[in-house]
Amino acid sequence: MGCKQMGKQSIRFENPPIISGAASVVGQKEGEGPYGKYFDVIEEDPKVGADTWEEAEGRLQAEAAELAISHAGLSKKDIRYMIAGDLLGQLMASSFGLIDMDIPLFGVYGACSTMGESLAIASMIVEGGFAEHAMAITSSHFASAEKQFRFPLGYGNQRPKAATWTVTGSGAVVLSNSHRKEEILEKKESEQISAAARAEKGKVKIKGITTGKVVDYGVKDNMNMGACMAPAAGEVIAGNFIDFGYQPDHYDKIITGDLGKVGKDILIDFVNAKGYDISRQYMDCGIEIFGEDQNVQSGGSGCGCSAVMLTGYILKMMEKGEWNRVLFVPTGALLSQVSFNEGNSVPGIAHGVVLERFS
Repeated sequence: MGCKQMGKQSIRFENPPIISGAASVVGQKEGEGPYGKYFDVIEEDPKVGADTWEEAEGRLQAEAAELAISHAGLSKKDIRYMIAGDLLGQLMASSFGLIDMDIPLFGVYGACSTMGESLAIASMIVEGGFAEHAMAITSSHFASAEKQFRFPLGYGNQRPKAATWTVTGSGAVVLSNSHRKEEILEKKESEQISAAARAEKGKVKIKGITTGKVVDYGVKDNMNMGACMAPAAGEVIAGNFIDFGYQPDHYDKIITGDLGKVGKDILIDFVNAKGYDISRQYMDCGIEIFGEDQNVQSGGSGCGCSAVMLTGYILKMMEKGEWNRVLFVPTGALLSQVSFNEGNSVPGIAHGVVLERFS
């Protein structure tokens, strides 16, 4: 058995978990953006029939979870663990929204990097043999996030150009054990490839992860999340290259979660200073998810931003063969109402997930 630990902060999976099912559920504004056709469900009611914004966000998670399990061809009883998180205090959306799933739950918090964190933990659980199937899921909601972190919607505050718009949506991914060894992939003789292997062709696997560290450059502007998170993303991307011995062109795409237009420029400069030019491969979910005419300032943000872009667009592009290798790097700003009101800076964190397409 080879060593799974790579460098200082990465893991390479010997039997990479397969993404057997995924689902994206978004709000109306997200559905009106340039990627609307890729999302599974567009909810026109921002409260999803609920009485509160928080309950609405929980319903988004429940809907995405049910749909991802269905897409995997499984039932709830097949999922051994759920790894879930959101932006709300005590993970309200996950805790309340997933009660009826009746599945063992790990609640995690990585701010807007939570999809990367949950995917990493779910991958280790599945590859380690502790579950045949596990789910990674997260969500965010514009109204619940504004209510908790900034101003009630009725306040009508002006938004600076560096601000981002919290995505209303939930993304869920089911990870399953691979039914074949890596060496089978390299065999050209079709008779040596099992029916299970043929079924996996075109699917996406989690080849490895690079776990992020808390990075604090002293930024205190909670309306400029991109500046807070960009250094953390840069450290993870550079760390991934170092640990695995990769150059940027190893990946077809390097995709961050929600740095937005301001954070994008900071990140590219940051990684450039470390000797890597990622400008050709780089893409940010927050910049992409909304159109230029949607008045969202620097772009989209929130746990749901990278989650729905992953499950709605990125995986579909990989399954079609448009991209074969992607470094997916959700990004998070680690602030709370208490920390911000006490005058603390806003540290950032990011988690890298190496996605590869079975061919």
